[in-house]
Amino acid sequence: MVSSLTVPVALAQDNDFDGKIVLTFLDNNNEVRGDFYPPLEDGVQISPGYILELLEKNNIVYGINHDEIHKAYTECTEHQMIVRDVLIAQGIRPIDEIPAYLQLNPHLGMKNAKEGENGAVDHRTRSPFIIVRKDQALAKLKRHKPGQNGTNVHGEIANYQIAKVEEYVAGENTRMEDRYLLANVNGQMSIIKKTINVSNKLQIKGAIGYTTGNIIFPGDVEIEGPVSDGFKIYSGGSVTIKQTFDVTDAITKNDLNVAGGIIGRGQALVKVGGCLRTKFIENCRVACRKTVTVDMEIMNSKIYTLEMLEMGERGKIVGGEIYALKGLRTSTIGKKTGKAARIHCGIDFTAEQEKEKQNNILKILAAKLGSLRELMTDPNLGEEKRAKMQAFLEKLEEEQLKAQARVSELLGKINSYDKAVVEVKGDIVQGTLIEICQIALFVQEPLRKVRIRLDRTANKLITENL
Repeated sequence: MVSSLTVPVALAQDNDFDGKIVLTFLDNNNEVRGDFYPPLEDGVQISPGYILELLEKNNIVYGINHDEIHKAYTECTEHQMIVRDVLIAQGIRPIDEIPAYLQLNPHLGMKNAKEGENGAVDHRTRSPFIIVRKDQALAKLKRHKPGQNGTNVHGEIANYQIAKVEEYVAGENTRMEDRYLLANVNGQMSIIKKTINVSNKLQIKGAIGYTTGNIIFPGDVEIEGPVSDGFKIYSGGSVTIKQTFDVTDAITKNDLNVAGGIIGRGQALVKVGGCLRTKFIENCRVACRKTVTVDMEIMNSKIYTLEMLEMGERGKIVGGEIYALKGLRTSTIGKKTGKAARIHCGIDFTAEQEKEKQNNILKILAAKLGSLRELMTDPNLGEEKRAKMQAFLEKLEEEQLKAQARVSELLGKINSYDKAVVEVKGDIVQGTLIEICQIALFVQEPLRKVRIRLDRTANKLITENL
């Protein structure tokens, strides 16, 4: 704590008109500063004897700044002017002892919001969570620094103090290596009661919105509130959402469980590396490697799964398109007044999508080759330019052959599960299209309580009563 004392000192004749020096003691008597005042009217000037008496009277014996005192004395007496804030004496400050402590990595902290294309700040990219990588440094051990006593202007010892530091300790999923505290796993760093922890699970008590920003996390994510439209979720583990998921974009390496439903805006995309379970799906695209389980309804959505689509006891598929490699079970398919549903089973949708991509490439290559061949028919074309065009033509033809070979390869992989079955406990409305291994059944009359499967011998779809 800094203390100060102002001491006005007059000459022996104690005349208010006499010259004087007013002292101020600072920093626990570690520093003394003075203001020099010339005499008024017939007052007596400051003298060297006065200065010595002043120092002796106030017990100023250490660190006296004779040069500054003489300079101020000369200026005050010769020019009859006030000289302020003169360093009279200065001691040696004590140096506090600093115990060993863990200093947090200053580069860990909140993620700043990014600018969008129009220069506006996108606050959805801001995150309040501290996400760390495995083996990343969380803190550094600062070594103990011993204290050192000082001396004040009275020649007295000024004892050093022990500095207060943040006393963090290593916690869950952390380890010390040399002087560094490292993370053992990818995850969220948190400090609870001065303990530094890393969790491979991100728990969010409220909703996903501007207070949280987009969620990008290497492990499991658990969200207790709803997810607002416009916010994205990327997880290296599983995601559990306990309310409604208003999806914009979501990718999870493992499972996705949504206690409420999944609502999209037409272009919404959900990619799931494991299983998906939810109450309903509306207006979005879902690609899932394992089983998709929907309790109530799928409406106007595209669902892709490399396993089964399992609907609840009263589950409905209304409109949209379903790609379920091993088949599906549901209560009803279609709605009399709604858009017709299209069901594709036995098809590996990843191979189908890759085939479409290669076919698009073939269309572009065919257009380029046609234009190039037409240009090369020009009789005025120079030999050098013709040679370059010929080389480019050969390169495009090589790419075309590769794309054609890839399409041929994919054709053998698309129809990969001829045991797929479509089971419907209720009704399949008129207008529904059902395919198994690209062999189609167009429902012209309503069907009820049927199983639809592929008869390879007859190479057609057959219906059986449940």
